[in-house]
Amino acid sequence: MTVAADDDEVWVDDAAGPLIRPYTVNGGRTRPTVDLDLLSLVISTGRATPEPDPERIKALGLCHTPVSVAEVAARMRLPVAVTKVLLADLVDCGAITTRAPSLPSAVPDRALLEKLLDGLQRI
Repeated sequence: MTVAADDDEVWVDDAAGPLIRPYTVNGGRTRPTVDLDLLSLVISTGRATPEPDPERIKALGLCHTPVSVAEVAARMRLPVAVTKVLLADLVDCGAITTRAPSLPSAVPDRALLEKLLDGLQRI
């Protein structure tokens, strides 16, 4: 077990991970100010965040290319609700921009789906 008390080190328990509760990342807030879906794409705008704490810096680092909210949450190892609040804060300050997931424009052709199913069953 590793626990650090110095200001320069992160408090970590080797088995449990960070000892800081996820809600402290957002100051106890639980609702994002921006409507974000799990599949919403976020990307950095290049603008700096006014509060450069470690979580925001890490989130911005993950958003250099378009990435989904779900992927950011997974890579940061934070609950999705916490990640949505964090990303909404970054949208509010202009550090990232968001785009709703694109939905399929047409229903797939039934004949094509049947051919696909037939091919899969042959394998």
